[in-house]
Amino acid sequence: MIVFSNTTPIIALSSIHQLDLLPRSFGRVHVVTAVIDECRVGGRIAVPDPLTLDWVEVVEITEPVHPGVLLELDKGEKHTLDMAGKLRADWVLMDEKIGRNMAEYLGLRVIGTLGVLLNAKKKGWIPSFLDCVTDMREQGIYYHPGLIKKLAAGVGES
Repeated sequence: MIVFSNTTPIIALSSIHQLDLLPRSFGRVHVVTAVIDECRVGGRIAVPDPLTLDWVEVVEITEPVHPGVLLELDKGEKHTLDMAGKLRADWVLMDEKIGRNMAEYLGLRVIGTLGVLLNAKKKGWIPSFLDCVTDMREQGIYYHPGLIKKLAAGVGES
């Protein structure tokens, strides 16, 4: 299975010390060099250097196939979607709405951080979806409350 991750799911899961859910869920995760650069910039949330993670498959970026279509995206999103398309990825991990919409337009299947947490809850890897989302919110990671409520209800949390 080929799975690509953009920056935000890595940051969001790192914020709650659940980054291990990515390799647990998908095995190896492909990360373009632009995303590695974004993770290395640093910020208030500590993110491990992706190059130190044995489950990260580094993907060198090439000239985008659809540069005009991807113009509105940031560098990490643009190159993640482009390389995911070129390598026929099974999944793309992305939270940003414009990026998700573009991924779907390009025929890619998308899952976000909340989807990863839902799957982890269903498999018993985390005790509470809502607790994880609350912890992320306390770290400054925001998701629409209506979406959270709907997803939580689907796993028996309210």
